[in-house]
Amino acid sequence: MSLNSAARQRIASPYGPYQPPLMYPVHRIGTRSLDFRREVALMAIINRTPDSFYDAGRTYGLEAARDAALRAVADGADWVDIGGVPFAPGPALDAGEEAARIVPVIRAVREASDVIISADTFLPAVAEKAIEAGATVINDTTGMHDPDMARVAADAGVHLVITHSLAAPRTVYPRPQYGDVVNEVAEFLHSRAEYARELGVPPEKIIVDPGHDLNKNTLHSLELTRRLAEIAAIGYPVLAAVSNKDFIGETLDEPKSGRVEGSLAAAVASIINGGRILRMHNVRAASRAIRMTEAILGWREPALLRHNMGERNEPQA
Repeated sequence: MSLNSAARQRIASPYGPYQPPLMYPVHRIGTRSLDFRREVALMAIINRTPDSFYDAGRTYGLEAARDAALRAVADGADWVDIGGVPFAPGPALDAGEEAARIVPVIRAVREASDVIISADTFLPAVAEKAIEAGATVINDTTGMHDPDMARVAADAGVHLVITHSLAAPRTVYPRPQYGDVVNEVAEFLHSRAEYARELGVPPEKIIVDPGHDLNKNTLHSLELTRRLAEIAAIGYPVLAAVSNKDFIGETLDEPKSGRVEGSLAAAVASIINGGRILRMHNVRAASRAIRMTEAILGWREPALLRHNMGERNEPQA
């Protein structure tokens, strides 16, 4: 399948929201079924690391990580993404130690819930152990830097998230440059998805992520958000990981603690432009923003219909 750049150009329609031309609109992940024509999946972030980007180690303990995952499910998450190593540059962690961080959490969450679980890892050996423990998605933020990740996903029959990034795992990539960041990211994701298919991953098991902030500056990430429809037009569900990222902080001049509203705005913009999976920290707020957006787009019925529906309009609490 070739990628025609003209096919990625969004055509504005007055009749409804942009609908990406998904090859497989319905995805069955574990026991869950997601129809990306009419729903958006909320992915919660669980980092079992002492140096995580956002929570600074608050969910490093096994019980803390498990409890955070189950609390996220109660707050509206459809999916939990469990990782043991940050993307940011830093010392390597061997596969045994990384697996020891995430596998017990995955097993504990799987025993308590049928929520979708992804393992955030770029090591095939860790992915194998995560799948054995109950993960049904591998979230590889390095764009299959190790092609063996495709074999692991294909052999296990699980979904694979392919993310755009330029640097080798945990290494510095100073001053990233692009001619047209959206075109280059789209071409990369298309090429890597085709490679994954050649290695045995079925197209209905592939998800793509443009990698906001990953080897990109703030202007790059804003452009990706604005033109996300061109990524969605590739035909795979798009995961947008926009929560509390530095492009939001720099745009608003806010520290991590002040980026919730900007994150929600970026999330809604991503939905409007074809994003169908949102990776978010503030789960309760994100869930409500997503469900409200789904209702506005005509995909979800309101929970209640009382206002101006009877002889009298009683004030609501």
